[in-house]
Amino acid sequence: MRKTALALLLAGTLTVGFAQADKNKLMSPNAQSPPTDTSVTIDGRQIWIVYHAPSVRGRKIFGGADALQPDDTVWRLGADWATVLHTDAALDLNGLAIPAGDYSLFLALDKGQWQLIVNKQTGQWGIKRGGIANFDPADDVGRVAMIMSKPPSLVEHLKITLSSAAGAKGKLDIAWENLAASAPFKVK
Repeated sequence: MRKTALALLLAGTLTVGFAQADKNKLMSPNAQSPPTDTSVTIDGRQIWIVYHAPSVRGRKIFGGADALQPDDTVWRLGADWATVLHTDAALDLNGLAIPAGDYSLFLALDKGQWQLIVNKQTGQWGIKRGGIANFDPADDVGRVAMIMSKPPSLVEHLKITLSSAAGAKGKLDIAWENLAASAPFKVK
């Protein structure tokens, strides 16, 4: 148990280290997917997400076979390193129990209906032809149906936001191109 906890802590630390190490390079004028983050503190517990934010750049992002992210695929939710979620507390994310720790986030895309995938493995890089490199559904904590909506205007850069609500509640928002999704969560 102790070795597992240490391995998870090390993996999370390395993942954040990789994201931070890439930050200077990706923040250069030529960076197309700069690293960014969002965080919130609820009941004294910190929750944060580090991700690389791609931009639309005139492309069709979601939808049919000609889209960057076609329907019925799994997307790593961002660019470069897989997006990392860290939580100091156990969470109930729209019905999914997530223990305190570090996770990678992916999206299952299904004709405009998204499911957020919380995966125990961290440190994945990029995508390989025909799928996501190193993504193993056996490492999933689970999937959460997202509440879908449309933003008022085109969202050029992928935007992930964590916010607090009354009590020990919060909300995760994701928006890119012409789609937006959210999921409520509670800090346990």
